[in-house]
Amino acid sequence: MAVIFSGIQPSGTLTLGNYLGALKHFVDLQEENHCYFCIVDEHAITMPQDRLKLRDNIRSLAALYLAVGIDPKKSTLFIQSEVPAHTQLGWMLQCVSYIGELERMTQFKDKSLGGKEGVSSGLLTYPPLMASDILLYQTDIVPVGEDQKQHLELTRNLAERFNNKYNDIFTVPEVSIPTSGSRIMSLQQPTKKMSKSDDNQKAFISMLDEPKTIRKKIKSAVTDSEGIVEYDPENKPGISNLLTIYSVCSGRSVEQLVEAYNNKGYGDFKTDAGEAVVQVLEPIQERYYALLESDELDDILDDGAEKANLSAQKTLRKAKKAMGLGRVHRNR
Repeated sequence: MAVIFSGIQPSGTLTLGNYLGALKHFVDLQEENHCYFCIVDEHAITMPQDRLKLRDNIRSLAALYLAVGIDPKKSTLFIQSEVPAHTQLGWMLQCVSYIGELERMTQFKDKSLGGKEGVSSGLLTYPPLMASDILLYQTDIVPVGEDQKQHLELTRNLAERFNNKYNDIFTVPEVSIPTSGSRIMSLQQPTKKMSKSDDNQKAFISMLDEPKTIRKKIKSAVTDSEGIVEYDPENKPGISNLLTIYSVCSGRSVEQLVEAYNNKGYGDFKTDAGEAVVQVLEPIQERYYALLESDELDDILDDGAEKANLSAQKTLRKAKKAMGLGRVHRNR
């Protein structure tokens, strides 16, 4: 049984892309693996946050995890800030990180464009905290999108560096990138990844969008003037993106869909694709709203924090001892 860790920031309602590229796969992974699913709220504060909105987002994300099918009897769902070992080990890993390698992180370079004055130092140093999230649980596999591969490579480097310098404490994790629906693109700019931070609300489908909104967004999705349903991401990115979405939501292959809509044009195709998305998201939304303000959600998060704390403390104690921190006979 492999140990799997995944963390998502509570920075707004997740999109259909987040679901098809990540959450949908998590449900399957928990069947044969020991999974830790973490709401990484301490990563969120590397950017300015409204405290009340952040708390709402944390709770909302927890409810969404459960609504898509994460089973607390099979997986550990918890909030990062409720497990202090994350920031403790994060500092220790900062001390074995090099400024040069942190400054080379693409996300730091992108977000600090225009000068570093006024940019949070957390944007530079959060990769060691991300490494801490993963390494605390002796993680074997980390499912991530393409945009996180660089951070995962740093995590592997830090684990190996620590192990070589101090003791063989950490499991060096492997990266897993889903092949099906792993990169869902913008509905309005299909050469860009779908993002909840897009200024154009028509560009993404939120997991909590109403059915009529979902149908409307699919119908207004950018395609081309040919009217031919075929999969060609380079020359026909819009219809190719919709084919991917429709395929993953319906369980039908892209080839089957292309054949089914041969000579039918985009109108019928978009209508049916919208219905496929609605059928996937409606039951998730129903479960989400039932959980959102429930005691059940709090009980699950309390239990998850307790389980995560027990596991994380075991690794933290070993790492502190290896590094020479504290008093060995009092290192509890």
